[in-house]
Amino acid sequence: MNEGVGITKVSSKGQLVLPKIFRIKSKIKPGTLLAVTRTKSGLIVLKKITSPILKEELNTLINIENAWEEIEKGGFKKATKTDFLSEMSKW
Repeated sequence: MNEGVGITKVSSKGQLVLPKIFRIKSKIKPGTLLAVTRTKSGLIVLKKITSPILKEELNTLINIENAWEEIEKGGFKKATKTDFLSEMSKW
């Protein structure tokens, strides 16, 4: 479930600040590792990871990228909120 939208900007050094509410809810502190992936259409996804990255975490990023490409191709199906959340919880 979407927990809101935050706005941030990239600094001249290529850095960005995650909004405080997202850092708190995701327990992101200085030194926390984040994996970054980008779809062909430009969607950027951040995922908090452990060190070293677990195979499950890498697979999640690959699944997100693949799913987004399918959505862009129109290869998706409608789902109830319950079914959708159930599927998301598996990730």
